[in-house]
Amino acid sequence: MTRDIHTQVLVLGSGPAGYSAAFRSSDLGLNTVLVEKYNSLGGVCLNVGCIPSKLLLHFAKVIRETEEISKQGIIFDKPKIDISMIKLHKENIISNLSSGLHHMVKQRNITLLQGTGCFLDEKTILVSNDQENIHIHFDNVILATGSKPITLSNIPNSLHIWNSNEALSLHSIPDRLLIVGSGIIGLEMATFYSAFGSQVDVIDRCSQLLPFLDGDVIKIFNRSIKKDFNIFLETEISDIFLKDDGVLVTLNNKSQIKKNFYNAILIAIGRTPNIDLLDINKVGIKVDQKNFIDIDNQLRTNIPNIYAIGDIVGQPMLAHKGMHQGHIASEVIAGYNHYFDPMVIPSVAYTDPEIAWVGMNENEAIKQHINYEVSVFPWKASGRAIVSNCSNGMTKLIINKDNNRIIGGVIIGRHAGELISEITLAIEMGCDVEDISLTIHAHPTLYESIGLSAQIFQGSITDLINLKRINKNI
Repeated sequence: MTRDIHTQVLVLGSGPAGYSAAFRSSDLGLNTVLVEKYNSLGGVCLNVGCIPSKLLLHFAKVIRETEEISKQGIIFDKPKIDISMIKLHKENIISNLSSGLHHMVKQRNITLLQGTGCFLDEKTILVSNDQENIHIHFDNVILATGSKPITLSNIPNSLHIWNSNEALSLHSIPDRLLIVGSGIIGLEMATFYSAFGSQVDVIDRCSQLLPFLDGDVIKIFNRSIKKDFNIFLETEISDIFLKDDGVLVTLNNKSQIKKNFYNAILIAIGRTPNIDLLDINKVGIKVDQKNFIDIDNQLRTNIPNIYAIGDIVGQPMLAHKGMHQGHIASEVIAGYNHYFDPMVIPSVAYTDPEIAWVGMNENEAIKQHINYEVSVFPWKASGRAIVSNCSNGMTKLIINKDNNRIIGGVIIGRHAGELISEITLAIEMGCDVEDISLTIHAHPTLYESIGLSAQIFQGSITDLINLKRINKNI
């Protein structure tokens, strides 16, 4: 059975980028069709990504905090972990949030279709499911099909070898877990599984952990996690042997070769765009060398009525970037002269401690020959951090000395992801660092460390020794 539908806007994919585009299009008065491959709305982020991982990381944080506070007189018994109850709680959260998206689809009068879509021509996409084929004739289409985990060709299929989706399914808590990949996903999963009792090793063929961050940040991170899990850089799997209860692997680095047994291996080496099923070659959509779709600053592909947003257009592969792009694409279709042109996009690693960063790091400032200064407030001088058992952290601002504008910032410590917004706004607004130092921040809080970092640059700090006053630089 085949039927035809005509619409002003077709959105392929219901992840954060896709549903944001569909909802914004409908709110702007455009007739909108939303197509989703799976029965549940929300894409990877809601179902097998951001939301379930943050739930598990919340559990890990609570476990770590009870361990810390037990040393200070509030003593808890060792936690009893009921995996089936945790999985049920996770599934209920996902179901409730997905139901909320379904409700908003209905309230906005958006036509929702389940199936996979592929191009027939520049104005038509075929959507197929088990029951029917649908020809959708559109004025404009927004591609938001997301990404999938990258696989390794030399790794066999096994129940003991996971990707990130399977790691979040909570099949088991392995006694020994090997994580291949020291990026954000790998480190977040190491944080969770180690808190739940796994002995975790993380390996990466790279020579530096999180190379987009400065060394002082990585030093704090390494010091914080060394008691929880191991990281081995310049290391890779050279041989693998499947066993009934796990996997025997040969690990190879520059100095030694060793064999280790693990109950499970998690492959977390990145993600690749979901464009295989779209038949984009049929309409000539251009992609780059990594198969990300090329777009302009209004999210258009090389074909004027075809837009692309989210993970399929490249780094950073972040939900909040895709959501913002979804709004812009819909507004451009509706006739607004809007552009996707953010000065900065914040990033967060929800590890313990969290790391949040935005704008330039020091290496980037050096490469661009910027006359910069770094201003760092250590959390060991923060009363709130001390009483909250998170003094092993810092807030760092990078300031352009030629105009005193903040051009970058990083926070490492608990709740860093919640704190980075002030720095993000400061950069977007072209804020003078003095504006931050003269803004009264609540005390005692963790976010006041941003104001104190600004005061260090200004030479007005009283919570630490004022080196600028001593050196008579002000």
